[in-house]
Amino acid sequence: MITLDISRARKFISDDEYIHARTLAFSGLEELREGTGPGSEWLGWRDLLANPNLGLISDIHTLASDIRSKADVFIVCGIGGSYLGAKAVIDALKSEFDGTGPEVVYAGHHMGGAYLQSLINYLSQPNADGSAKSVYLNVISKSGSTLETALSFRVLRNFVETRFDDASSRIICTTSEEGGVLNSVIEEKGYRKFIIPSDVGGRFSVLTPVGLLPIAVAGVDIRNLINGACETYEYLEEDSEDILEYAALRNVLHAKGITIDVFSSFEPELTSFGGWIQQLLGESEGKDGKGIFPTVAAFSTDLHSLGQFIQDGKRSLLETFLVVKEPTSDFQVPAGEHFGDGLDYLDGESFHTINTKARLGTIEAHCEGQVPIVTVQIPRLDERSLGGLIYFYEMLTGVFVYSLGVNPFNQPGVEDYKKAMYRLLGK
Repeated sequence: MITLDISRARKFISDDEYIHARTLAFSGLEELREGTGPGSEWLGWRDLLANPNLGLISDIHTLASDIRSKADVFIVCGIGGSYLGAKAVIDALKSEFDGTGPEVVYAGHHMGGAYLQSLINYLSQPNADGSAKSVYLNVISKSGSTLETALSFRVLRNFVETRFDDASSRIICTTSEEGGVLNSVIEEKGYRKFIIPSDVGGRFSVLTPVGLLPIAVAGVDIRNLINGACETYEYLEEDSEDILEYAALRNVLHAKGITIDVFSSFEPELTSFGGWIQQLLGESEGKDGKGIFPTVAAFSTDLHSLGQFIQDGKRSLLETFLVVKEPTSDFQVPAGEHFGDGLDYLDGESFHTINTKARLGTIEAHCEGQVPIVTVQIPRLDERSLGGLIYFYEMLTGVFVYSLGVNPFNQPGVEDYKKAMYRLLGK
């Protein structure tokens, strides 16, 4: 169960402001549920959980298991919502020191030539036992023509086709059901294909094949991930109080001049999840001259960089703490006076306890520094909890952005810079 606490931020707004904003939030909730708001043709991410496609999930699980048994490296080629959701879940649930299953790497999320050359060099190097690396490639793009992804796919597709006789089974395309560049390539080459639902936008697509295949290949149980999201969907359909409170609070703070929302966590595993939230909210609310800019802080690391500004800089900040109640594992501080480091008072203490007290101390200090604080807590860092957190923020995004009077599901600014970029490239 997700636990929301807005009490430390609530004191910054009056009852009248809050009541008015709740009315706006409730209207946003009604627009979302009834499909009457702008962009309602993009609400398929809700339908996915109302009627989950168990057959598709099973197919993805089966293919992922096969890839895990054969691949040394699995490349996720995509940008924005085509890779951020998968990376958020994988980084949260799979240790970078795990060493089991294929290595998941990312491409197509920028146009850095040096990065791509380094990747090709790495893929070309043999394993420690002298065998050639077994490489699988998943390109993710609804149109197939997004520049960053298409350029990288051209290079990586050529690499796989040159190195492997069974390239058609090693290249998986996740794209639109019909139309688009990739479908022509699939028809010609016989690549495997998964469909991106036409009514789900990129930043809401993590629980579609877009995110589920890479997540499953990484060794995460996607069935539990979906189950957790479905449970939260059902709960929030019955009781949307937390969503209304959260959306109303953000609406009032937005009106009072709060311009930045810092998503902070003392769990390093959640840093990439903050990056997913950054796109989800930023691309949804940042239009029509409105929105709160989302950014990410990884504590306690960033206390030594951003901490000074959060504590004592311009008071235009909201801070949201993503909290995990119970650790999946822990470590105790070694005891012994011989260390000579002045930390004897922490002998035998768990790192989780120390980290928790650091978080509580930071929250206390930031509150004293007049920063509105929200905490969003999940029970533990596992598939069910993370699936629930994904849907929680998807729903919050829809309700809050509607409450601002903004279409949550388009991205006109993205189209603007794409046009300028393509013009300069001579298209």
